[in-house]
Formats: sequence, C-alpha cells, structure tokens
Amino acid sequence: MPGAHVAAMTRERRAIHVPVIRAARFVLAHVPGLVVLGSKPRRELAREGEALRAQLRAHLRSFHDAVAYFPHQIMIGNEVPEALYEIPRPWHGQPTDNARASGAAGLIVDQDTFYAWLARADTADLVVLEDAYAARIAAGLTGVRVITRDAAGVALAVASGAEPFYDDGANKAIRVAGVVLPGDEADESLQAPVLLENLAAKVTGALALRRLLDEVAPDQAVDFLLGSGEEAVGDRYQRGGGNLAKAIGELAGVRTPGGADVKAFCAGPVHALILAGALVASGVHRRVVVVGGGSLAKLGMKFRGHLAVGYPILEDVLAGMAIDVVADDGRSPELRLDAAAVHRIGDGGAGHHMYGALAQAPLRTLGLRLSDVDRFAVELHNPDITEPAGSGDIPANNYTMLAALAARAGEITRDQMPAFVRTRGLPGFSPTQGHIPSAIPYLPHAIRGLTEGTMKRVQFIAKGSLFLGRMTGMSDGASILLERNAQLAGKGVTS
Repeated sequence: MPGAHVAAMTRERRAIHVPVIRAARFVLAHVPGLVVLGSKPRRELAREGEALRAQLRAHLRSFHDAVAYFPHQIMIGNEVPEALYEIPRPWHGQPTDNARASGAAGLIVDQDTFYAWLARADTADLVVLEDAYAARIAAGLTGVRVITRDAAGVALAVASGAEPFYDDGANKAIRVAGVVLPGDEADESLQAPVLLENLAAKVTGALALRRLLDEVAPDQAVDFLLGSGEEAVGDRYQRGGGNLAKAIGELAGVRTPGGADVKAFCAGPVHALILAGALVASGVHRRVVVVGGGSLAKLGMKFRGHLAVGYPILEDVLAGMAIDVVADDGRSPELRLDAAAVHRIGDGGAGHHMYGALAQAPLRTLGLRLSDVDRFAVELHNPDITEPAGSGDIPANNYTMLAALAARAGEITRDQMPAFVRTRGLPGFSPTQGHIPSAIPYLPHAIRGLTEGTMKRVQFIAKGSLFLGRMTGMSDGASILLERNAQLAGKGVTS
C-alpha cells in the first residue's frame, strides 16, 4: 500500500538525524584595484600595456555603484531574484535607490576593509602595506601587527618579485597600496601572485563565516568546516594540499571545528553540502559549515565585452560564502539525502544527460516530477556580465533545457515551456566567481520561501568543468533537494 510505504520511509528517515540547511551568508568584497590582477586582464595588459590599463581604470565602478547594483542587493538578501524580471537591462543602468551594504543574507565590504583584512589574514609576514596607505586605513587595523614600508621600499619589493595590490578605483590615481612577498623564491606554488589569490579566498571566506556565526546560533559550537572553493593551497611538493577551511576558521575567530576541503570545480559547494548533510545525519558532527572564498583570477574575466559595449567593469567583486548545516530543528528546510545526486562517470556529458541525471532521476526516486518542484536553482551567472562577452544568458539556457525535459516527459506541452521557465526558473544574479554562481546564491531566498512562504521544494543543481584540468574530458555535477520541514508543515512527510 502506498501509505504504508510512505510511513516506512518516514520512520527510516527519522531513525537518523535529518539534516537541515539553517542559513547561508554571502560577502561581496568590492576590489576595483585588483581587477588588473585577474587572469585575463593580467595577460592582456602584458601585451598592450598602459593604454589598456587606462581604459580599464576609466570603467571601474565606485563602491556606491557596486552597492546600488541590483544583483548585488539580491546576493545579500535585500531584494528578491524575481524582481529582475521587471527591471530593464542593463541592470547597472538601473541602480537601487537608498541601497544598503548590509542585508539579511550578507554584506558588501569596500576595498579598504578588504585590504585591512588581508593584513589581518597574514600569518607568515608576507603582506606589506605602503606607509601612507596603512595610516589611511589605520582604523581597520586595530589589533593587527602590520608590516609597512615607504613607497621606495614597496617599489623595491615589486622589482624583486613581490605582487603589488592597488588602490585604484573610480576617480583615483594609480597607487600601490601594498605588496605580497613571495613565500619562497624558488617554489612556484608559493610565488607572490599565488599567495595573493589564496589570501583573497581566505579573507572572503572568513568574512562570510564570521557574518554567519555572529547572526545564527552564536553560542552553538561549530564541529567541522568543509571548504569548497577553487583555490589551490600548497607548496612544491603538494601544489593543492589544501585545507583552506581551517585557515578560514582561524581567521574568523572560531576554535572548535576541524576541517577539510572538497574539490570539484564549480560543483564543489553542492558536493560539500551533500557531505555535510551526511556527516550530520550519521551523528559524526552536529554542526557543519560549508565555506568558500572568492576567485581573484576571475576578476575582469569578461572585461573585453564590457569595454566593447561601454559597460563598467562588472567583475570587480570577490565573493565568499558560509552555509550552516545542522540536525533537524523543526523549522529549517530539510536536506533530502535520499534525493541527492551526483553525475556518475557513465552518465554522459551532454546537457540533457546532465539534467536527466541531476534533476529528473533523483526526483523520480521519490515519486516526484519536475513540475512538483517550486523552483530550480542552476548556474546563476549574471547575464549583464556574460552576454556582452558572447557567453549568452546561461541560466535561461539551462532552464529551457529543464523545460524541454518536462515536455518530453509529458508533464507540460511545448507551448507551456516559457511559463515553466518563468515560474520555476530564476534570472541570473551572481558574480562570475566560479563555484559561487553554481545554484547556492539562491539558498537564503529558498530558506525564506520554505519557512515563511508557500514553497514546498527547491532543487539546486551545479555543474563542474573537470575537463579544464586536462586530466579527463568529463564534466561533473551534483544536486540536492530542499523541502519544507515536515514538522513545520505539521505532517509526517511533505512528498
């Protein structure tokens, strides 16, 4: 009997600790002075020199403009993604009135704050601030042992292989704010540019974690941190040895957790959420936080397209995130481990294969259809950023593929596909920070909708480009299903 089967499934699920996702926080660090150090701008500047740098600088945004940018307001929880459907593109031309840098889902920090935290994050005496700049941001350096040099000393360090970071920004002259020294002049993995990338990831991850722990159950200890970023921390003998998770925790001021990193390109955070849920469900840990910092290499990645159409440089923020996974609290959305899915080696890499394996198949194991899901969160890249560079509207393309699967399964007609995309999809709003756009920016909004709104289910689908590392030609992916808490719904099951 179907009822008996459902009851048995419920008893089995309740025999373990049902994991829930309690909260998610995001931090955006507006760092226009680091845009020239992104991988693409760095390579292009080496070829074209000062003329291109002048162009880039002329198109940098102010902090005020970055805060007023509507997609950023969505990232920190002050606005909802669906509002973008009603706002004419390009969105940077429609700034938010009275925008705030702090929101229910996170905050936006300015460049001075970020650089102060960069100095705070330095445990190896490798970050050196220029004297005058250090004096200017002194309020943010309270309690930090800071190494400084005068302008001539900083210039000498740059000539000797240090990586400069700049105080560039809208209406500012070029100025070196400081440098990162090499960790070992003979070790490629400890060269100054690599260390700056890793420090940037550490800082943004720690800021997000600190925000989460200040606002959500501050008296409850964290047992474990799972890092899910794209950085590679190590030395010549283990280039990606990792465990930035523990370094993030240390900088955030927590002492109770252990940690480890999960590496899966852009799909890393969703893989990590599956593992976090399993650790909580098994009783190994009570509170696991998935963390990740920003990708400095991706700053200015699509700047050519932005310059060509007269846009400001929109890839001028680093993003960090922290996601709280605990045992059932009777309110937070349940992480259905019985509907978690990964892209297997034999699944095939075509789009319809990916979505069949990651969206359709896990739902069918629960007797559900695609149309039983209220919202799908996929790769939420902001089309303001991607379209001028020729990459198209990535979320819209993915939602069209999901709608086609629903039509092929007979759930909707082909004429109903646009409505499916509009009502169950989302406009893209995330910075192009690799692992950050992969579904998870919708988490704060999904949690609100599943606890305070009318939603019952949200599926998160992430894909990863394993082929970029040249070790395989495969793609990768993972998905999770969040459901309204059964206790909150006032019944044993929600399916």
